[in-house]
Amino acid sequence: MNTRTDRPVFLGLRKIRMPVMAVVSILHRISGVGMVLLIPLLVYLFALSLRSAQDFQRVLDLLNSVPAQLAGVLLIWLLAHHFFAGVRFLLLDMDRGVEKSVARKSAWAVHAAAALATLLIAGGLL
Repeated sequence: MNTRTDRPVFLGLRKIRMPVMAVVSILHRISGVGMVLLIPLLVYLFALSLRSAQDFQRVLDLLNSVPAQLAGVLLIWLLAHHFFAGVRFLLLDMDRGVEKSVARKSAWAVHAAAALATLLIAGGLL
């Protein structure tokens, strides 16, 4: 007797090895969403800083705190990664670097460039 079922197979998501190109694509989307979600906070802090001298000092004190500086480094990484991945995707749209080996190298280059840009920019600001 054949007992074949059409039930879905359990996939262990921790065991799936995603290619580096997929990781760049997912992080590109996450960085875009992260930047969009930070816009209201940044606009609020900017408006607060323009309200009075005391509020400006409050914003400065907040931005000089360790959690805010870590969030600033994260924001720098979001911007850098989104920029470099966006350039990579534009080149892919123009059929440049679509071969598997070149696409893999360009994906690693996005990670390296974003990390390097974050280190250089955040290192200069901190």
